[in-house]
Amino acid sequence: MHFVDTHTHLYVEQFAEDQEKAVQRAIDLGVQDFYIPSIDSSYYPEMLALEQKFPKNMHLMIGLHPTYVKEDFQSELHFIKSKLEERSFSAIGEIGIDLYWDKSLLRQQQEAFKEQILLAQNYNLPIAIHCRDAFDEVFEVLEDCKSPALKGIFHCFTGNKQQAERAIDLNLHLGIGGVLTFKNGKINTFINELPLERMVLETDAPYLAPTPYRGKRNESAYLILIAEKMAELYGRPLEEIASITTKNAQDLFRDK
Repeated sequence: MHFVDTHTHLYVEQFAEDQEKAVQRAIDLGVQDFYIPSIDSSYYPEMLALEQKFPKNMHLMIGLHPTYVKEDFQSELHFIKSKLEERSFSAIGEIGIDLYWDKSLLRQQQEAFKEQILLAQNYNLPIAIHCRDAFDEVFEVLEDCKSPALKGIFHCFTGNKQQAERAIDLNLHLGIGGVLTFKNGKINTFINELPLERMVLETDAPYLAPTPYRGKRNESAYLILIAEKMAELYGRPLEEIASITTKNAQDLFRDK
């Protein structure tokens, strides 16, 4: 079976001691492609180093994470634009709005989100959307940028069925991670009513580890547990879940 982890931060400090072993554990279980979202420019060297270790498996994104948006966010956007001129990336991400920690920079987050969506459309790239306590605000920006060029993943989707359908109507895929395995995750109560052709798998490692590892460091090898839960909820064989979600990811990131 071939799996794709569409969102994993394997370059962060939580993997400093065993990064290569963690990647190999995932590869040994069939996770062959890893899509690596950006946080901000300070992490870029670590992302490049990871890509150099596993050039066939790692696919880098470029973007500014909403919790790293500051008053001077334009300098980060300039960095992103300069890198896009230098080389290819798989997507613009992760980008979006996060009002969990700080609401004071909402305007700046909205501006950074919109500018990066337009940048993605200009380069014909998908986007990886981060949304926390901000569904209304995220959808407002997405609606404003709605076009045939809009495509991407609603990363770590934790909304309700109506919000899921709204995201799908905007030509987005839903990134399904460890929350699917939580008893209080909610998405497990309706996911099988949504088209499997709009689902992709992710871990968001090192965060949001699935049951039975909840509360511990997540890693890409645990993607299999998420796939197994999805197979159970859809009533489909694991091999079919692997095949469909992998095709979904490959189609979305095609030629990137």
